Amino acid sequence: TSEKLQVAASASKAAVQLQNGLSLQSSQYVVPEDVRAAGFQIDADELTSIVESRDTERLTEHGQLDGIADKLATSLTDGISTREGLLGQRQEIYGVNKFAESEPRSFWEFVWDALQDTTLIILAACAFVSLTVGIATEGWPNGSHDGIGIFASIILVVSVTATSDYQQSLQFRDLDKEKRKILVQVTRDGFRQRTLIDDLLPGDVVHLAVGDQVPADGVFISGFSLLLDESSLTGESEPVDVNEDKPFLSSGTKVLDGSGQMLVTAVGMRTQWGKLMAALTEGGNDETPLQVKLSGVANIIGKIGLFFAVLTFIVLSQELIGQKYHDGLLLSWSGDDVLEILNHFAVAVTIVVVAVPEGLPLAVTLSLAYAMEKMMNDKALVRQLAACETMGSATVICSDKTGTLTSNRMTVVKACICGNTLEFNDPLSSLSSELPEVAVETLLESILTNTGGEVVIDQNGKQDIIGTPTETALLEFALSLGGNYKQKRQESKIVKVEPFNSVKKRMTVILELPGGGYRAHCKGAAEIVLAACDKFIDGSGSVVPLDKKTANLLNDTIETFSSEALRTLCLAYRGLEDGSTQEEIPLQGYTFIGIVGIKDPVRLGVRESVASCRSAGIAVKMVTGDNINTAKAIARECGILTDGGLAIEGAEFREKTPEELLELIPKMQVLARSSPLDKLALVKYLRTTSNEVVAVTGDGTNDAPALREADIGLAMGIAGTEVAKESADVVILDDNFSTIVTVAKWGRSVYVNIQKFVQFQLTVNIVALLVNFSSACFTGDAPLTAVQLLWVNMIMDTLGALALATEPPNDNLMEKAPVGRTGKFITNVMWRNILGQSLYQFTVIWYLQSQGRYVFGLEGSEADTVLNTIIFNTFVFCQVFNEVSSREMEEINVLKGMSENSIFVGVLTGTVVFQFILVQFLGDFANTTLLTQLQWLICILFGFLGMPIAAMIKLISVEPHEEHDGYGKL
Repeated sequence: TSEKLQVAASASKAAVQLQNGLSLQSSQYVVPEDVRAAGFQIDADELTSIVESRDTERLTEHGQLDGIADKLATSLTDGISTREGLLGQRQEIYGVNKFAESEPRSFWEFVWDALQDTTLIILAACAFVSLTVGIATEGWPNGSHDGIGIFASIILVVSVTATSDYQQSLQFRDLDKEKRKILVQVTRDGFRQRTLIDDLLPGDVVHLAVGDQVPADGVFISGFSLLLDESSLTGESEPVDVNEDKPFLSSGTKVLDGSGQMLVTAVGMRTQWGKLMAALTEGGNDETPLQVKLSGVANIIGKIGLFFAVLTFIVLSQELIGQKYHDGLLLSWSGDDVLEILNHFAVAVTIVVVAVPEGLPLAVTLSLAYAMEKMMNDKALVRQLAACETMGSATVICSDKTGTLTSNRMTVVKACICGNTLEFNDPLSSLSSELPEVAVETLLESILTNTGGEVVIDQNGKQDIIGTPTETALLEFALSLGGNYKQKRQESKIVKVEPFNSVKKRMTVILELPGGGYRAHCKGAAEIVLAACDKFIDGSGSVVPLDKKTANLLNDTIETFSSEALRTLCLAYRGLEDGSTQEEIPLQGYTFIGIVGIKDPVRLGVRESVASCRSAGIAVKMVTGDNINTAKAIARECGILTDGGLAIEGAEFREKTPEELLELIPKMQVLARSSPLDKLALVKYLRTTSNEVVAVTGDGTNDAPALREADIGLAMGIAGTEVAKESADVVILDDNFSTIVTVAKWGRSVYVNIQKFVQFQLTVNIVALLVNFSSACFTGDAPLTAVQLLWVNMIMDTLGALALATEPPNDNLMEKAPVGRTGKFITNVMWRNILGQSLYQFTVIWYLQSQGRYVFGLEGSEADTVLNTIIFNTFVFCQVFNEVSSREMEEINVLKGMSENSIFVGVLTGTVVFQFILVQFLGDFANTTLLTQLQWLICILFGFLGMPIAAMIKLISVEPHEEHDGYGKL
C-alpha cells in the first residue's frame, strides 16, 4: 500500500507539473461564473493545482495568503461564517471532506462467492445427474426427490453462508466509518471550536499541534517550528519544515513537531491524499493469525475426510461393480445402476463436505465481529481484527499514568513561590496579596505566554480554555490570580517556541518584551527545570542567587508534592541578548519562579480493575514521564505498586545490563521519568527475552514505535494524537484503564468461544466419518444420506459457529491464568471432551444400526427407512445437546446464563423446529419417514443422555498442558 501511494503521488505530481507547464503561456486566470455567483473569486481546481504543484508564483499572482483568503470569502483570524445557507454554498462549489467509497458488495455477490465452493459444485453436479436419471427412469415427481433434496440443501447452505458474510461486511464498513470520526480544532465565526474532519471546508482556519494528521490540503498561516512527516505521500523519511517560505500542507501528512494554523484550500477527493485513496479500499478482510492457523487445520482434516470418502465410495460401489464384472455386464448399465453409483458418489462427496470444517475460520470471523461490535459499546474501537484474539493472551499491560489510571481532570492545589509553600482553595485571588507584585506578574507572564493552550470566548460569550488537561489547569490557575490572557498575549510578542518534548521534558518560549529586549520562559519536569536555575525570586521580590541550601529546600518541596500524588511542574525565566534568539534556546542560567503541584485524581474503579488483572495473571506496569515519587504514590493508590515491587527511573533503567534486567524486570512495577525509547526498550525486552504477550497504552506521537512493537497497541481516544491512534490496534475511546480490562476480557471470550466451537465441530467430524465409513464397510450401506449430511453440516458449521462464537464473556474468564504465547490451541481438556463425546455418540449410532430393528420392532419394506430416520434424528439431537454441553469445557453447570444468550437459544430452537419439519413433512427429499411419539422420545433421550455423559467426562482429570495461544501449536 505504501509503495502504491508513493508511485501514485509521484505520477499525480508529475501530471500537475506538466499541466502547469503547458498552461504557462495561457491567459490570466478567469473566475468561473458559478463560483462568482456564489460569492467566491477562485474555483476548486485552481486551489487544488496551486497546493498540489506547490506553485509559489501562482500563489503570489492570487495575492499570497491574504489574497487567497479574500477570494475564499474567509478571515484568517475569524474563519468562515456559518450563517444559514453559506456552508451549503461553500460545499456546493468546493466539495466535502470525504473520500469516495467503493460500492458496498451486494448480497448476491456473497451468494456467488458461496457458490464457488468446490464440494458444493460437485454436489450440484451430482444433484443434476440424479435429477436427470431419476426422472428418466422413475418419472416425475418420484424420480426427482433425491436431486431436488440435494439442490434445496445446497441453496440453504449458500443462503445462510452468504447472509452471514454480508452482515459481517456491513459491520466492518460501519467500523471503518468510526475510524473517520476525527475531531479537529477550527476557528469559525471568530470562535475556536472542535468539528468533525468530514465537516471541514475550504476557507476553514485549522489549528495544528504535535501528533495531528493534516486534515486537508492548505496553506500555512502562522506557527512555530512546524515539522511535517510526508513519508506517506512522498516516501521521503526526512521531515519537512513548513513556514512562510514553504507554506504548503498536504492532507494525510502528520505533524511531528511544533504548532501552527493553516488555511484549508482543498478537501476530500480534490486533495492529493483523496485522489490516492480512491485507488485503495479499506476493510476487515485480512485474515487474523488464528484464522490462518485454523484454515490450515481445516485443510488437514479435509484431506483425512477425502481419504475416508474415497474408501467409503470404493466399499459401497465394489459389490455392484463386482457383480457386473462377474456377470460380464460391466459395460451395460441401467438407470437404477447409475442412480445407485451416483448416490454412493453423493454420499462420498458429502462425507468430504462434513469432514471439511470450513466453519473454523467462519467461527473466528463471527466471534471477532461480534466482539468488535460489543467492544464498541464498551468504549473500545478495534482497528485491527487480530487484536481481539491477541488481547485474550496478554500477560503484561504497560500503562500510562495520566488520563488512563487518573481522571485527566487536573487542578493546581499547591504551589511554592518565593520560597513559600501555599495551599489553594477556591477562590484563589487572595494569593495576589500574599506575594510580591513582581513575582505574581512574572508568574502570570510565564503561564499565559508559555502555553500550548488557549483562552477563548465561546458562542455563549463565556470564557473557555482549550488545551491539554495540564495546560488547562495552569491557565485556570493564572486566570484565578487575575491574569488576562488576551491582554498578556497582545503585550508580548512570541518570537520562538520550543514545544514540550518528551526527551527534554520542558517547553520554552522566547518573548520580545514591550520595553525592548528578550526573555525566555521555561516550564517542565520540576527537578529538571530547577537544575537549570542559578537564581530565584525571594520573598521581597528580589532576584538573588540560588544557593545550595535553598536548592535543597526546593528539591524537598518537589518530593513532598510528589509523595502526595501531585504532578509537579517548575516555572523559570531568563533574559536574553538581542542576537541570541536565532540560536538554540539556552538550557541553563534560569531564574526560578515557582513550583506548582497539580492534582489528577485516580479514576473510579481503577483499583478494582488492577486487582482483576492480577487475579487473571496479567501483570500491570506503570510507564510514565512523571516524577518517581508522584508515580509511586499513584501506583500505590491504584494497587500497581505492591510490597516487594520496584519503581525506578528511566535514566537508571537505561544503564542496566541484560543480566541485571533479567532480575529487575519481573519485580519492576513502575518506570518513572521514562522516555518513549525506554518504553520501546521495555516492550521489546518483555516480548523477546521474557516471551510475554504485551499490551501497551500510548497517547503521544513518540509512543508510536512502542505501540507498533507491542502485541496489542492501545491508543487513547481523547488524549491520543492521530499518529498514536493510527499506530494502535485498539483505540480506548474513554481513555479509561477499566476499558482496557474489558478489552482483555473480550479477548479471552473470543479465544474461549473459538475453542468451544472447535471442540463441538471436531466431535461431529469424527462421529460422521466413523458412522458412514464403518457402516459402509460392515453393512454395505450408509445410514446418513447426502441431504441429511448437508443438514448436519449446516448445524455444525454456520449455526454452530453462530451459537457458540457469540457467547458473551463471564466473570470466570478473569480468574484464570492467561494463555500466553506458546503451547497448544487444542488443549488436553478439549481432546478429553472430544474423544469422550465421540465415543458415546458412535456407540449409540452403532447400537441403533445393529440392534435398532429389534429394539423398535421394525419389520417390512419400510423398516430400513424408519431405522435410518431414527439414526439420523438421534444423531442430530446428539449434536443439539452436545452444543449445550460445549458452552463450558470444564464446568459441570452448562445452563448458567444460557437464557440470557438470545442468539444461542434462537439457534437451538430453530434447529429443533427445522429437524421436526424435515422428518415429518419433507421425507421425500430428506429420505426420512414419519416417526411415532415413542420413537421421537427415544431419539431425544439418546441425545439428552450426552449431557450427563459430558458432565462425567469432565470429572476425568487430564495432565496439565502448556500455556498456549493462537500462535502456538494445534
